[in-house]
Amino acid sequence: MLCLLPLLATAQVKIPKDANRFTYWQFEYGEKIDTTVITVLREGDRITILTPSPQGKLIQGYCQTVTSVDYAADSITVTATYPDSSYYYRTPFSRDDIEWKREGANYTCSINSNTLVFEMDERAPVSANPLPYYGLKRGVLRSFTRNGQLRLKLAKAEKVKGERLEMKGENGRRVSPRELDRIMKERLVVTTRIFDHEQICWGKQNDHIDGGLNKIPTDTVLHFAGGTLILKCVSLPHLPHHYQHFVEIRQQSNGDAYDRTGSLFLIPLNTDNFFQGINQHPDSLPTFIGRDGQRYQGMMATGNYEPPIELVRFFTPFGVGHFNERMKDFGIEWRPETFYRQEITDLYYQAMDYVAYIGAWIGNYDGGGHLLTVDIKSYPNDYVWEEPGEYSEFPGEVRSLFNTCNVLEMAGQNYGKLFGTDSLTVTFKLEDIDQYAQLRYISTGHGGWGEGDEFVPKTNTILIDGKPAFTYTPWRQDCGCYRDLNPVSGNFWNGLSSSDFSRSGWCPGTATQPVYFDLSPWADGKEHTLTVAIPQGKPVEGMFSHWAVSGTLIVEY
Repeated sequence: MLCLLPLLATAQVKIPKDANRFTYWQFEYGEKIDTTVITVLREGDRITILTPSPQGKLIQGYCQTVTSVDYAADSITVTATYPDSSYYYRTPFSRDDIEWKREGANYTCSINSNTLVFEMDERAPVSANPLPYYGLKRGVLRSFTRNGQLRLKLAKAEKVKGERLEMKGENGRRVSPRELDRIMKERLVVTTRIFDHEQICWGKQNDHIDGGLNKIPTDTVLHFAGGTLILKCVSLPHLPHHYQHFVEIRQQSNGDAYDRTGSLFLIPLNTDNFFQGINQHPDSLPTFIGRDGQRYQGMMATGNYEPPIELVRFFTPFGVGHFNERMKDFGIEWRPETFYRQEITDLYYQAMDYVAYIGAWIGNYDGGGHLLTVDIKSYPNDYVWEEPGEYSEFPGEVRSLFNTCNVLEMAGQNYGKLFGTDSLTVTFKLEDIDQYAQLRYISTGHGGWGEGDEFVPKTNTILIDGKPAFTYTPWRQDCGCYRDLNPVSGNFWNGLSSSDFSRSGWCPGTATQPVYFDLSPWADGKEHTLTVAIPQGKPVEGMFSHWAVSGTLIVEY
């Protein structure tokens, strides 16, 4: 089709008076890339607008849509047909809510800051418009541009014998245009519920599994660390690699009034894995003895052991949900819950066996604690489904190098306060010089007083083989934007709230964004050391600073 583009750019299509089929090309970027052929069939005062279905097996949620226009009845009918149901809406063709400017054959309007130009041939002996929603009824649409870029162009107008319309009537459930748009989009999304309004609190009896990860029953929520950590074996859907995956987390207080650290994580599928520390005790994990004489359990990869892969680091606000009514006269309309959403496509394929061991932790010692709902939402980027025989392993690997976010805090795992006397060092090797590798790095500082690392910017330095390679200072100055999530945040004489204060990489009620460092220059088949150094503050009056840092190596072949 691309070879016809020069012809289309230099010559206008002739429109015979008995034309009953109009072929349009829809472009994505100017006239360089065509994406879709749109066909308009005409019969008297009626037209049907057709977009061809993709070839092959299609993804779940795909539906065939047909748009029918009756010029005489001044109506547009859009029908979406699924194997199990059908929906439609009907709306008038004519519109009086668009302000048009006409210059020659061009009609111009502005919608949502976009400039739309319709080139209409009103001298044509018939009328046909593949974009009827804008209300232009007379003549044939020759081209359509948005913001100066060609989007649609008439390629052919012809008389085809035997071409008959199949006008869609009132079949299925009638909905509004926006409702049909919502239904069509929602049906394309694959939702995997991980946790459903699950309580994370202190005081629950620990579960115990005899054996390793493979002994955990599927779709059963287990509680550990006194109830502050929940774990579930999840069956993930078999989806083609073109899907993008997002985690959605909804949290509300069930009695705890404080901002708490939370983590959603994945346990790597290794023989010597983090589940031993969950099921038994953190002291069963590989342990680093710091220069301060303290034990730091399970924080660094060593041998066959990998720490948990952190999917999302999030922070609860001060009491949203549970305390909203108590503070209803404060002058702020509190949100009902906290909502966090992050893309995890680069980590999703760690679970290509379609079984994932996903855990969630919120550090707290409250009997009511918090309520947590977690979904994985998967969005397609193509209508075509890959047949099972076309599946291949994800062309890369995901490996956890370190994680000092102590999700087993309430079971005795130490805080990440080793940076006061030590740096954190691990090794990695990239075998192929063509490998593209990144370090996915999350860092937040903690220490609850004015000079603690929670409130003082500290530069994180990452060294490769002892030489500084990257520096990063995690710092958030927008915490005041989330005041309506913090009903019982401490309030001060000067009008500020505790939740307003800038912090080291986080705010109460937010998720911390990972940063990425390119490790490809070290893809030479040799073993390298990676060191994280942070100038951690000294203890003050019995309180200490600590850093929750996680690093995941993502390799693409």
